[in-house]
Order: sequence, then C-alpha cells, then structure tokens
Amino acid sequence: MLDYLSLAAVAAVAREGSFEKAALGLGVTPSAVSQRIKGLEDRLGAILLVRGSPCRPTEIGARLCAHVEQVRLLESEVIDTLPGLTTRAAGPALLRVAVNADSLSTWFPKAAATFADETGGLLDLVLDDEAHTAERLRTGDVLAAVTADPSPVVGCKIHPLGQIAYVAVAAAGFAARHFPGGVEGQSLQQAPMLRFDRRDDLQFRWAREAWGTTITPPTHWTPSTQGMLDMTLAGLGWSMAPVTLAAPLIADGRLIELAPQKRIAVTLYWQRTRLAAQLLDRLTQAVQGAAVAALKPNATGTGRSNTD
Repeated sequence: MLDYLSLAAVAAVAREGSFEKAALGLGVTPSAVSQRIKGLEDRLGAILLVRGSPCRPTEIGARLCAHVEQVRLLESEVIDTLPGLTTRAAGPALLRVAVNADSLSTWFPKAAATFADETGGLLDLVLDDEAHTAERLRTGDVLAAVTADPSPVVGCKIHPLGQIAYVAVAAAGFAARHFPGGVEGQSLQQAPMLRFDRRDDLQFRWAREAWGTTITPPTHWTPSTQGMLDMTLAGLGWSMAPVTLAAPLIADGRLIELAPQKRIAVTLYWQRTRLAAQLLDRLTQAVQGAAVAALKPNATGTGRSNTD
C-alpha cells in the first residue's frame, strides 16, 4: 500500500515550491513535511525533490506527483457522492493544465469561466509554448494541455480544436521608417523584430511562407502576448499577433498589416489524460465549445472531432 500521507507532502512541495508553503497547505509544520518526505526517500532509495528556491521534483518525484494528483481528482469525485467517507471538507477540486500564451490571451478564458461556473472546479494553469505543452503531459506535470502537437501522448485522448490565425503587424511610424519601399526580404532582415521567447518561430515561419526568405533580424524579447502587442504599438518592432487581438487595432489605424492576405495559422489540439474523471470531461466540453466559437475550423474538418 502506498504511503499517501508522504506522497501528498511530496506533491505539495513540488506544487508550492517550498516546504513552508506546502506545510501551510497541509496544515502541519515544515518539519513534519520534511520528515515525511525524507522517510519516503529513505524507503524508496531515491531522491524525490531537488531542494532549492523553488524546490523541484526529480523524474521519479514527478511521476509520483502525477499519480497523487490523479488520485486526488478521483477521490474528490467519490467524496462528492459519498460525503460520509471523510470528516474533512473536501474543497473544490484543482486541475493542472498546460496552455500557450496566445490561447490564454484570446479564447481560453471563456472555456475556463464556463468550466468554473458549471463545476466550481479550480484551474492551475501552466504557461508554455504550444509546441512544448504536450511534453508536460508526457512527464505527468499536467492532466491536460492545449498543444500544437498532433501526435497523441500515450495514455491520452486528443481532440482537434481548430486554428488560431496570426497576422504580421507594425505601428504606422515603424513601417514608414523600416519599410519605405514596402516589405521584402532585405527590409525584413534589417527591421527590428519582436519574439516571445527563443522557441517562438512564428516570425520565421511567416517570412518563409509569405516571402520565401530566411531572416535573422535584430530582436527584442517580450515574453507576453499583450506585452508584445503593446511593444508593437509603441514602435519597438514588428511582430506576429493573433488576428482576434490585432484586427480592432488595424481597423482603428493603430497598427498596419505588413502584408495583407499573407497570414499563417497554427492548428491546436486538446490532449487530456484518459483518466475517467467527470471534472476532466466537463473541462474538455468547455474547451471544445470555446474553441469552436473562436478558432478557425481545421483545413480538413470542423475541429469538433475527437480521437478516443
């Protein structure tokens, strides 16, 4: 039988990042948390947490944390139907989900609000690039993810959501200075560009697909969807922006589209663990509903289909 008291301590430290915060959440002392974890590590003969600021789970620790979170979710559903099983207040269930920044800034809040209103559940959102959120599922860090990876993670269901469309934009003054003769390969190579982080390749993809060129321009790093839009408006550089955010600014004349009719799209998927949990089902329904209303249909379908 697994020692769930000690496993809960490991999961709490991994989630909160410190023994002190984990102790507050568990209602015990930091010393008790430390003793439980140390005892479990001694019995397993393995280190489960890398102590630091913040504390992080090891590979083995992450696997155990994922198991604890799944058990916690299933336990919360049993307690809801059979409250006499426990004397403690269950509290709202928490789902840890990976989502990309552009979805979080556009269509995902509607899904989150629908889910919370209908279930009372809570979300622990982990921000990551859409090309890498699926890895969070593979390691057990999250129970579900918005991802651009079309390959189902082992043990997960995948649901196509649709496409998020992007447009290349710049402030009018910036475009006048850096693209006086129009947008082309040489001017794109010299004009400052905005990128979210080192894994953000939308700008490069747009340059290849729209202009057939590879660029390495001066780059400003702005790890925020809204921040990147604000920096673009300020004239710091040109950027790729979700059409839903950029369209009103283009209509108002605050931004200009660098190359009308040369837009790109990223196909998104919802991947979730196959765990038979009603709360995950309800979140999946909310995500699919919000995506259908806000995203472009996939080129090969409506975005409503799912693979079980």
